[in-house]
Amino acid sequence: MTEPRGTGRPAPPEAAGRRGRRPAPISTAAGPAHRAWLEPVRRHVFSSGLTLDDLVHRSGYSKTRISELLRGNGYYPTWEITFSMIRALGLPVRPMRRLWTAAAREARKEQWWIEQCIGQVACEAEPPPLAHQAFIEAMRAPYTAYARAFLLAEDRVRWAVGETFDLLWLSWDTVASSENVRRGAWLLLRSRVLARAAHRDGRPDLRAAVFSTEEVSDSVPDHLVLMTDLVDLFDAIARLPQDQMDVVVLGHLCGLDLAETIPYVTGLSPAITHAVDHHARAALEALLHRAGSRE
Repeated sequence: MTEPRGTGRPAPPEAAGRRGRRPAPISTAAGPAHRAWLEPVRRHVFSSGLTLDDLVHRSGYSKTRISELLRGNGYYPTWEITFSMIRALGLPVRPMRRLWTAAAREARKEQWWIEQCIGQVACEAEPPPLAHQAFIEAMRAPYTAYARAFLLAEDRVRWAVGETFDLLWLSWDTVASSENVRRGAWLLLRSRVLARAAHRDGRPDLRAAVFSTEEVSDSVPDHLVLMTDLVDLFDAIARLPQDQMDVVVLGHLCGLDLAETIPYVTGLSPAITHAVDHHARAALEALLHRAGSRE
């Protein structure tokens, strides 16, 4: 293994007062997993005040290579140049390596290529912050239940939830200093889940989740009418505004308590959560009534 290029030193204090030029937009060829880690890296580059010349000096790579990495342009970047960039920015290695690996698979890189890239970089993975570990322990079960309602397949569920936790770790200092950590984290989870969910008419498609409910678990004729009703209901849930959809999914599909658990998980106050649930019920009745009147 070789020691990667770059100094790894944090940006000097005077850099905080500068603002580097924003990188060009991310290439449309970059997939969702690639964009997932590239977007926070770009934010860190801009907020650090480091210029492209600074990054060249700290990473040991040319402006062309760094520019391509920051735009997600060309070939998927090796772990060595990616590591050199995050080291220059002072970002944690372990979550970034998992995010990079997931995006490499998305880019159809072979497992031997991924392992070879990682093996060429000598580094020690740091432990996660204790507060981040505690957050994961508290949120893994409800986050997983929510993701399962939209994604169904367990590998996709684990991917979306794990990606969320890794992205939170990548920016944990910023996240932990926010006024509502749980709210920001929930919005991130929702974005990662819905980015991978099936969509219909511009809305997430929940209809397939009907087949995982207990009510239709047995294939008998008596359940056909119930199944049709549930399909209509789940389709209506997906048409709700996002906060209303979240509360309904968590409460009625995942079985979470409306009074305490859902406010804790979503970062909404109990009063707002109850108001959102009330509006969601009224909206569902209206949507189902309109659907029934068209038949």
